[in-house]
Amino acid sequence: MSENTPNSTDSGSTLALLVLRAWLGMRAVLTGVEKFSDSRTLQVPLLDAAGKPDSSGAMVEVTQKFYSLHSYHAIPDSMKDKFANEPLLPVFLTTPYYAVLGWALIALGIAVLLGIWTRASLFLMGLLYVSLTFGLILIKQDGGVSWLAIHVGLVALALTLTKYNRFALTRS
Repeated sequence: MSENTPNSTDSGSTLALLVLRAWLGMRAVLTGVEKFSDSRTLQVPLLDAAGKPDSSGAMVEVTQKFYSLHSYHAIPDSMKDKFANEPLLPVFLTTPYYAVLGWALIALGIAVLLGIWTRASLFLMGLLYVSLTFGLILIKQDGGVSWLAIHVGLVALALTLTKYNRFALTRS
């Protein structure tokens, strides 16, 4: 018979937290990185069956994705316009929020992945998702609200498992 105390070795709970940390951290990092993505359209020669440029000189348009600091966009322009028309989201609040959103997602994602101040990192990640939810509620994006609710639930579950946080750089 084993006790279910924070001092016991419950490998299932430890692994559950590790999986949650991996998913939540990866999700946040990649979401943050995607805020630095853009695409460009290039004209390239049409290739024949042998992989050589077509003799007619025909060109095709190819869309290429790339990442750069210059390409940063916190939210899509279509959503930014909706937020701009929302009186509960004044520009003096949204401008700094947009400026740090991508960086915050990356930083919190790395902290959760590596187990750096796990409780605090998870708590801040949960607050970030709540803040995103607030904005989506105001512009009536119920699908996004539902997705973020799942994220908040996963963060809350991870927080309840932090007593089993054994694979982390810090212990708190």
